Amino acid sequence: MLNTPWETGSPLYRRLVVIALSVTGAGILMVILGAVTNQQIIMYLALPVIVVGMSTHLSGMVVRARDARRRMKGNQ
Repeated sequence: MLNTPWETGSPLYRRLVVIALSVTGAGILMVILGAVTNQQIIMYLALPVIVVGMSTHLSGMVVRARDARRRMKGNQ
């Protein structure tokens, strides 16, 4: 059995990962759309969207570390 973070992660961790991927992907698509249509305002608006996605991803990593610490305490 593989112990991947997805399998051992809590529902909160899984939710944060999906949200982070979605938001970051939307930001990247906004940058591409802005570059193709030559509208810099869309590209500048995409930056905070990508930052929110990365922040959500970091929050997921914090939740994953917290869950791992709790599992380690439970095994002792």
